[in-house]
Amino acid sequence: MGYMEFDRSRPFDLILLGRVAIDFNPAYNEQVKEEFKPLKKVHVFEKFVGGSPANIAVGVTRHGMRAGFIGKVSDDQFGDYVVDYFNEQGIDTSHITRCTGGEKLGLTFTEMLSSSESHILMYRNCIADLQLSVEDIDEDYIRQAKALLISGTSLAESPSREAALKAAAIARRSGTKLIFDIDYRAYNWKNEDEIALYYSMLARDADIIMGSREEFDLTERLVAPGMDDRQSAAFWQGHHAKIVVIKHGMQGSTAYTADGQSYSIKPFPVQARKGFGGGDGYGAGFLYGLYQGWEMIDCLEFGSAEASMMVRSNNCSDDLPGPEAVRAFIRAEKEQYGEMVARN
Repeated sequence: MGYMEFDRSRPFDLILLGRVAIDFNPAYNEQVKEEFKPLKKVHVFEKFVGGSPANIAVGVTRHGMRAGFIGKVSDDQFGDYVVDYFNEQGIDTSHITRCTGGEKLGLTFTEMLSSSESHILMYRNCIADLQLSVEDIDEDYIRQAKALLISGTSLAESPSREAALKAAAIARRSGTKLIFDIDYRAYNWKNEDEIALYYSMLARDADIIMGSREEFDLTERLVAPGMDDRQSAAFWQGHHAKIVVIKHGMQGSTAYTADGQSYSIKPFPVQARKGFGGGDGYGAGFLYGLYQGWEMIDCLEFGSAEASMMVRSNNCSDDLPGPEAVRAFIRAEKEQYGEMVARN
């Protein structure tokens, strides 16, 4: 308990900065069911809001938290679609601005080949989210948040990377907790040195760092390569980190806390529809538990459950659950598989 102290007087629980996109997933509903098949054979798609920080914003809002978003969208009907969707969800859109140079929202087409194999095809040329600039960063807005979550994709190109680093510096100075969701996507990055340079700059200032083992390896490539999980946690906790969460996919995940403790969780077994989107549900569920002041193992359990719920879903945003649905899922899974499925 007491892993992180949030300023409860601030009106926003979480402000998120980074990527928002449009997902086109093979249709799977009462009218049309595109079964597992190559993308080139899919004829009917469903459209959803996507992008990891956008999905986490939806997820925490479904849990009753108040979220805001700092981002850039296209000045067209897809931009309207994102802003309208966020407003419907109750996410503050006062700091989402429109591109003026014709840049477009990213399009993500998903390929679902089987319950264990899926891929994504991204169109991210002349991209809207990476047009975020230092002029879009409002210090007073960040000061209204208990925490700021920055997605690592925002660091891929200028001017977005400078905007993200400015926001991080303001958060550090103003007592706003800083959460770094590494969220690596190969698109837009030029080389691994660039990735390591900017990721490590942000990680040094973060209070919470979340990512896969591979993402931590990329982050640490120039500053301390070759570390294992416990060494990674200790390294970043030697800077500002209070909580370091490292994920290993189907092998589960572990949270390392500043008091030297570690807590591990296994994933809940489900019949998967896709192999992505789980991380966004994980982030929303984990952060919700942390804000509630739960024990760390319970935060991990809630996040792991929400991750499993999302990999069995056909989308990454619309089906994000509320807390009662997550609790019901946990009860049902434990009745079927037993307590040890969720705890090591």
